[in-house]
Amino acid sequence: MSIRENFVDYGNVNWIVAIVSLLVGLGIGVFGYRALGTSATRLQELRRQVAERERELSVLREGMNEHFTQVGMMVSNIQREMRTLEHRITEDASTLHCEPQDKNRLKAADQPALTESDDVPAPRDYADGSGGTLSEDFGLKPSTEKSELPQPPRY
Repeated sequence: MSIRENFVDYGNVNWIVAIVSLLVGLGIGVFGYRALGTSATRLQELRRQVAERERELSVLREGMNEHFTQVGMMVSNIQREMRTLEHRITEDASTLHCEPQDKNRLKAADQPALTESDDVPAPRDYADGSGGTLSEDFGLKPSTEKSELPQPPRY
């Protein structure tokens, strides 16, 4: 073997190392692209879902606003009809020269609704003090013979 043949073999090794390195680099690049591409695709899918949910939420809000507007109009229509009916009843009563039996009830309809500043106690599910319906001695009559009852022995 001559020096030239050894040189050619070493030259081939360099080319082989370069090609193998290129293939390994391409493999790592493809793997990285797939790994990052999958997360990017997933991120894009999540963004699409968020946008879709926001659109659905805005549609629901619009529907709720429309619903409450309609309910408000219905309530005002009912109140107007109630005032009209009340006015007609009072006119008919005055035409027949008779007073309505429940005059206070008709006047109560003209009064404004209660506000938070009005002093109306809130309903409670407990009794005042220690002698309420939930106390242990509720319904028991106080007896003067309490001291005469035999007491169990104490040890």
